[in-house]
Amino acid sequence: MSQTILVVDDKKELRVMVQSYLEEEGFRVVLASDGQEALYVARHERPDLIILDLMMPNMGGYDFLKAHKREADTPIVILTARLEESDKILGLELGADDFVTKPFSMRELTARVRAVLRRASRAPQEPEVLRVADVTLDRGSRKVSVESRLVDLTPSEFDLLAAFLSSPGRAFTRAELLDRLQGDAFDGYERTIDVHIRNLRTKLEPNPSKPKYVETVYGVGYRFATE
Repeated sequence: MSQTILVVDDKKELRVMVQSYLEEEGFRVVLASDGQEALYVARHERPDLIILDLMMPNMGGYDFLKAHKREADTPIVILTARLEESDKILGLELGADDFVTKPFSMRELTARVRAVLRRASRAPQEPEVLRVADVTLDRGSRKVSVESRLVDLTPSEFDLLAAFLSSPGRAFTRAELLDRLQGDAFDGYERTIDVHIRNLRTKLEPNPSKPKYVETVYGVGYRFATE
């Protein structure tokens, strides 16, 4: 069964171009012209991935991200003409998985779409269930809990936590953690990891300002505490 991609952009020509190319690549494509329409389409079509423009009327990309992430954990690739670091950081904080800067080639966009989908649906490896301290991660169901509290993570956050729980106590460099994410969001852009770590701490830690699970190893990177 074909995977469904939702393309959200206010420019009809771009929507049609992306739709035509992705359909030739074997995807099923549905369209929306702004964030409000995209929320409706996403609720009914349940896409496997969303390609999202940022600058749109009625409801822009950032507002859509905030609303949609309360309802589903769909992988999202952002299309943007913005190059400022602050815009990229905000997108990551809101749950984006990758960025493609306009103008872009369709081959690049398709490659990034496939990479994000691979990461989101990666086949489980042994052991399927990882437990360290009060944190449990189930690769099969892709569920995470802290004690008895379920925690919703983005695909990138889930993969980072899986890496930590697979080797508790090991200090990972930012470059190593980027490699675990296949470098999709920003090739060589290590600040990406800091954003994901901050998001993980917000979701996992009783007190994110004094983390007891995800520890900073100064001058190196991060590790998951063994106790």
